[in-house]
Amino acid sequence: MKYIDIHNLALIHAGTRRRIEEFRKLFSEHFSARKKFTGILLLLSIAALLPSCTSRFEMYNTNPNQVTKDQMEAYNYVVGAKIVSLQGLVVPIQEHQYQYQESLLGCPFSGYIASYQKWAERWETYNPSNAWRATPFKDVITNLYAPYRGVLSDAPDDPVAVAFANLFRVAVMHRLTDNYGPIPYSNVLETEEAVVKYDTQKDVYTQMFAELDGVIEALEANRDIPVAQWSSYDKVYYGDISKWIKYANSLRLRMATRLRYVDETVYKEQAAKAIAGGLILTNEDNAYYHTTDNRVAIINSWGDHRVAADILCYMNGYKDPRREKMFEKNLVPLVVSDSSPVGPEENRKYVGARVGFNSSAASDFQYNYSNWLVTSSDPILWMNAAEVNFLLAEYELMANGDAAAARNYYETGIKLSFEERGATGADDYIKDSESMPETYTDPLGEYTYAKVMSECKISWDVDTDTESRLEKIITQKWIAIFPLGNESWAEYRRTGYPKLMPAPHNLGSYNIDLDHHARRLVYPVEEYEQNNANVNAAITMIGEENSLNGGSGDSMASRVWWDVKPYSEIK
Repeated sequence: MKYIDIHNLALIHAGTRRRIEEFRKLFSEHFSARKKFTGILLLLSIAALLPSCTSRFEMYNTNPNQVTKDQMEAYNYVVGAKIVSLQGLVVPIQEHQYQYQESLLGCPFSGYIASYQKWAERWETYNPSNAWRATPFKDVITNLYAPYRGVLSDAPDDPVAVAFANLFRVAVMHRLTDNYGPIPYSNVLETEEAVVKYDTQKDVYTQMFAELDGVIEALEANRDIPVAQWSSYDKVYYGDISKWIKYANSLRLRMATRLRYVDETVYKEQAAKAIAGGLILTNEDNAYYHTTDNRVAIINSWGDHRVAADILCYMNGYKDPRREKMFEKNLVPLVVSDSSPVGPEENRKYVGARVGFNSSAASDFQYNYSNWLVTSSDPILWMNAAEVNFLLAEYELMANGDAAAARNYYETGIKLSFEERGATGADDYIKDSESMPETYTDPLGEYTYAKVMSECKISWDVDTDTESRLEKIITQKWIAIFPLGNESWAEYRRTGYPKLMPAPHNLGSYNIDLDHHARRLVYPVEEYEQNNANVNAAITMIGEENSLNGGSGDSMASRVWWDVKPYSEIK
């Protein structure tokens, strides 16, 4: 599907120079003695990064003094570069892609991050511009399918390469279907044109589970291959296939859990299959994309975002020792002037900004609210053992009715999260039977929220009813998987937890219940212009798949297939 336009090209080119250098360094590790390869390696890097140019690669690269494409493939260069590209899309590593898909979308909707009103049209005020509507749909599809097709065509007989490509496609596209509902999926490989049919979300999930079967079968058959075979092209597990099997099973468990309310039979079947296959259960197996140039640190320095009030109200109320490992205290109290120094330490505190914040000066926003702690050398989280243990806690509680097993996984998840963050005091935290989220006092006064968001406490024993215990599990998972905004937004929609502050504004035209926030994204304008019949068929699918729509049609108030829990059932 061709979705290259000027907006998309600008985003792709923004990180090109940096990624060229990464690939040059990667390739030179294997061919340091072959100095004449430098030019072709640079061109190969550009080709991998700019999908629209790959079809012309051989035309512009026919120097007989350089190695041929066949020779390069013998050293796994061509395929390896595409695998690196695919891994960089699971959680986007390019700063603008990350910003538009996570910082300005998933993170606000999940109560993680708030943005300053630098943009008049934003997702978090429910009035995204046409450009913002395009980015999380078009760019994901464009950036994914060029390297994905490349792996399938360049290495059709390499079972591990094909398994990786299929695994990363599922990891990327399950986020897309969770955000939109029906998406182009089964028909995308048949055409590179914009006109393509959509699949229902149910059909997308069915195909993804089947693809995970094939992925895991291929990886199991190659479990013992030397790690050196893929180590240079694997930024997550450095070629350790046994860990990739655990990740694939854990991804299956995450996706299966998404279906608990809509199809309990498939949920139990897929969850049991994932558990039997082996999961990420310790922090040593966490899935992190490792980089020496985490571009989120650059986003963090722009001053457009601050930590959301929601997560800090929970963590402040719980006196959570992980705060200092995850966030900074604010810099000064009250309104800032140009001459204001950083406030004294005793006046600084962990305080977030209300999602949907829509007033005041940039300096007030930047100085009065806490920022996220992240450095350029930090790895980028995909999935951790804490999340998997919380998924197992829900499985034992809701599928097996085993409260004792659920408690064990719940408390283990908390301990693993503390360990992962380098925080102490997990045992005391788990025993806390009194603390609740605090109310929100806005340092600038305008967005104070005097109600307690939730009465959820930490200790497993303080509540005995199933729904209260489910709220504990989801709330602690939400804290533990920060900053996975898209994942947390999906879980919020699925379960109603954690309870968040109501949105303060609806500046858009969608009939959104502000107590329950946006339920899906709207398709880009370009789909109506280029793929009208198919996108309209998809809109019909939304209504057919879910009769609990809070809105109708292509609306941020409509609910995707698995989003069926009645609001009245949220405790």
